[in-house]
Amino acid sequence: MTGYEHGLVLGKFYPPHAGHHHLVRTARGRCERLTVLVCASSVESVPLADRVRWMREVHPDVRVVGAVDDVVMDLNDPAVWDAHMAVFRGAVPERVDAVFSSESYGAELGRRFGAASVCVDPDRTVFPVSGTAVRKDPVGCWDFLAPPVRAALTRRVVVLGAESTGTTTLARALAGHYRRRGGTWARTGYVPEYGREFSELKLAALRVDHPRAQWEDVEFTTADFPRIAERQNALEDAAAGAGSPVLFCDTDSFATTVWHERYVGGRNPRVEEIADLIPHQLWLLTDHEGVAFEDDGLRDGEELRPWMTGRFRAELTRTGREFLEVSGPHEERLATAVAAVDDLLGRGWDFAPPLPERR
Repeated sequence: MTGYEHGLVLGKFYPPHAGHHHLVRTARGRCERLTVLVCASSVESVPLADRVRWMREVHPDVRVVGAVDDVVMDLNDPAVWDAHMAVFRGAVPERVDAVFSSESYGAELGRRFGAASVCVDPDRTVFPVSGTAVRKDPVGCWDFLAPPVRAALTRRVVVLGAESTGTTTLARALAGHYRRRGGTWARTGYVPEYGREFSELKLAALRVDHPRAQWEDVEFTTADFPRIAERQNALEDAAAGAGSPVLFCDTDSFATTVWHERYVGGRNPRVEEIADLIPHQLWLLTDHEGVAFEDDGLRDGEELRPWMTGRFRAELTRTGREFLEVSGPHEERLATAVAAVDDLLGRGWDFAPPLPERR
């Protein structure tokens, strides 16, 4: 099998899927070094920077570069080819020895680069998937997507509320409900509240020097909350990359902004910045009414529950987040939540169409 010094893989990767990764790995195995050029048009709804980042994460041993290409494709027009090549050469100016592609235009692309053209699985027999198919039906193509793409496409649903209002019970029940649907949904994830683990560790550390210390002796500082929010985000991203098209979170980094207010007072701009770093699509606010307060050793705010419910409601409204309040017994809350999540999933994934191809 012939080896090449510098290979090139070029595509939209809108979004990247298993077929793309097979192409890149095949090319990498035949080249001393490989460049992957991600070309995105400005009309497409997945940012170029995201696609470049995803490809770098999946293929850390290749060079991935990006370029904006707003030239309409016409395989029969030499002038259009010239315009595209100007974009390609601007992004990859060095010599290319081989172009690897699964597309019909691979031979002409190789000729214009003055390079060998290597065709890889043009019939998609190894991975029967395409970017068009993913955009049309992400759920049906879910198993062909790598973790960073899944993490970006996963619909994240947050259950939040005041202390002892059933957030954990509802979040776990929702995850179980969707897992029972089977197939891709069997991997539906649940992300626990990291703030609780952090609190347990804080109390345990205090008891090293003060064995009789109780929860009311624990003190939080404003610096604790960015750490909690960052860890919560990291746990979510890991779960979203490994799970199904929906993820259920027992609180989130946004909720941490209100918990900061509860324990320290005032706002923490850094926590608010962290809360906006990853997307969530729906928040379910658990009502405190009709739910008995259970002191599990890490709770002491029964009298603050009405205030906290109000603060969550106010902040969700102020920040424009889509939310729904759930109340009543658990079965009623679960039914209301499932209906809301089904509605969210039914809206689908809105990928803008790529530039059309002239024929």
